Amino acid sequence: MKTLAELQAIRDSMKDKVSLRNGTAGMRVVVGMATCGIAAGARPVLNAFVEEVNKQGLTEKATVTQTGCIGICQYEPVVEIFEAGKDKVTYVKMTAEKARRVVEEHIKGGKIVHEYTIGAAQN
Repeated sequence: MKTLAELQAIRDSMKDKVSLRNGTAGMRVVVGMATCGIAAGARPVLNAFVEEVNKQGLTEKATVTQTGCIGICQYEPVVEIFEAGKDKVTYVKMTAEKARRVVEEHIKGGKIVHEYTIGAAQN
């Protein structure tokens, strides 16, 4: 059994990660976490997005969430980025390293990383 102080410490350490997933920022990063996505490595991708958005101080700009099946299993792990007034961007075959680059260039810098998108994967 944990003490009240230990539970409070756990709560405080997880607070940033939970708020990232439930925020109301203008940009939404959605990671497909259905069975196919998890089997393909989506969990480290989700964690990398959450950690990097927090580390870069982008919590006011982007919210990281998860969803079930996106429907394109052959391209898992799949990440969709939604931003008001812009077309959805779908990143495919993601890794934690690619996620960090997407945070730096797309979320922070506003430049889509085209070679990771579904359009590039189909060529």
